[in-house]
Amino acid sequence: MTTKTNRSFGLAAAAAILTALSTPAAFADSAGATFSTGDKFSQKTGDALYANLCQACHMEKGEGAVGAGKYPALAKNANLESAGYPIYVILHGQKGMPPVGQMLDDEQVAAVVNYVRTHFGNDYKDAATAQDVKDAR
Repeated sequence: MTTKTNRSFGLAAAAAILTALSTPAAFADSAGATFSTGDKFSQKTGDALYANLCQACHMEKGEGAVGAGKYPALAKNANLESAGYPIYVILHGQKGMPPVGQMLDDEQVAAVVNYVRTHFGNDYKDAATAQDVKDAR
C-alpha cells in the first residue's frame, strides 16, 4: 500500500471508530449504567447514583481501590457515622475526589449518602436529608 492509501484507510478506520463510540450503545455495560444529559445526573435513587457516579472509583462493593490513585473503601467505614462528612466530601471534594455534588441536587446527594451509609457493611440509620445538604452547600 502507498502512504496515501494507508492514510485514507487510517482516516476511514478512525471515522468508523468515532461513529461507533458516539452512540450510547457503544458504552453500555452489563451493570445497566444510564447516561444523563448536560452537566446534571438524572438518576434519583441512591443505588442508581452510586452505580453511575461512585462505583467506578470506590468499586461495586465499596471496597475502594489503588491504581492511578487511592480510592478509599466505603465498606465498613467509620468516617460515615456522621452524615455530615460524606455530604461535605461529595459537595466540596477532598484530595483526589472532585466536588461531584455540583452535578447533583440536594435530594440526590442525600440519597447517595444514605445509600453508602446503609450498605457495604455500614449500618448508620440516621438519614441525611435534602435540608442537611442545602445547609452544607
